[in-house]
Amino acid sequence: MDAKAKHEASAMNLTTMNLKSDREIIIARTFDAPARIVFEAWTRPELVKRWWAPKSHGLSIVVCEADVRVGGRYRYVLRTTKDEEIGFSGQYTEVTPHSRLVYTQVFEPMADAGAVTVAVTFEERAGKTHLVSHEIYPSPEAREAALASGMEHGMREAMDQLDALAGALAGGAT
Repeated sequence: MDAKAKHEASAMNLTTMNLKSDREIIIARTFDAPARIVFEAWTRPELVKRWWAPKSHGLSIVVCEADVRVGGRYRYVLRTTKDEEIGFSGQYTEVTPHSRLVYTQVFEPMADAGAVTVAVTFEERAGKTHLVSHEIYPSPEAREAALASGMEHGMREAMDQLDALAGALAGGAT
């Protein structure tokens, strides 16, 4: 790797994913934007549409609804290149703007597996945001099914897309 490539790699924000227990996944990343911007990109449907579906998978978001308040619900529906629709939905159980969000998430094709509980923190550090998403699956089998689906690659790509969007929003571009 030449010096320029090393500099670019070190300048990139990397997403980490750790398997904490047989039911947990911890995802973390730092974004070059204030917590307010990252939180809004995570919760405002018009912004979620711009990053949540990994582009390399050929997915598009055809439904993106969110009532971000305690007891409010959300639903995102992805359309595949084969015109299949895949839904994710849940309910917000804790909403602390710009710092913490807790919600359930049901992968609708496997709704019988139960809901994942997701707690996301947005910690601002010197104008950047350190985000940690702590996912607790209803069973070890549900977590393994999520991992087997290729969610790690898709999640990493979506986080890269969120990073680009947050950086653009922080720079004043939309």
